[in-house]
Amino acid sequence: MSTPTATVLKTEARLFGREPGSLFWVMLSPTLLLVILGLIPSFREASEDLGGRRVIDLYVPVSVLFALIMSGLQAMPPVLSGYRERGILRRMSTTPVRPGALLIAQLALHAAAALVSALLVIAVGRLAFGVALPGNPAGYLLALLLAVACGLALGATVCAVSRTQKIATAVGSAVFFPAMFTAGVWVPVQAMPDTLQRIVGLTPFGAASEALDTAASGGWPGWAALGVMALWAVALTGASVRWFRWQ
Repeated sequence: MSTPTATVLKTEARLFGREPGSLFWVMLSPTLLLVILGLIPSFREASEDLGGRRVIDLYVPVSVLFALIMSGLQAMPPVLSGYRERGILRRMSTTPVRPGALLIAQLALHAAAALVSALLVIAVGRLAFGVALPGNPAGYLLALLLAVACGLALGATVCAVSRTQKIATAVGSAVFFPAMFTAGVWVPVQAMPDTLQRIVGLTPFGAASEALDTAASGGWPGWAALGVMALWAVALTGASVRWFRWQ
């Protein structure tokens, strides 16, 4: 017999699969970004300024983070805020299925979608542009999981402070662009000036970009970067739990 949480997860998975917009932006747009950048000839040439690496090599971790940002900030908050606004969470509190089951299902679905998208980016980077696979798989996985935790915790916080779906979309968009910048979507973190790199490294996605890039190059992610991500994940999770309301 299925548990209530498993039943909710199956239902939410079906609903998620019927949202072509979310599927595209979370699952496909990061890979599409990588392909577009990879088609620029100069991005496939080694650069002395980047230590002999290519720009496309730097953009694989960036595209991975783009998937996490899309999942956490653009896809999840409007769904949960919409459920609250329509009274679905309040009605669920009177049934054997607790609202927490819905929250767990949403977090699990968007985490899974982000991880699948990340694997697709890594695979296309390797097959289409010859980007080396992560040189330190264990370190890369640890950094990736912490980055996922940060992205979802940030999305949960956006949902917690947003009473309606429109507000969640607006707040998510306001946070989205700084997150994109610190992740290195417009300019890779490694190509930023040293002072800006240090500032960006204190943000969750800036630290994630640094950790993923180090692991991709074969090193162990710096404990400072891992610590920054862990602190952000804990702080944002605590804030979302404190401020979240079912109705």
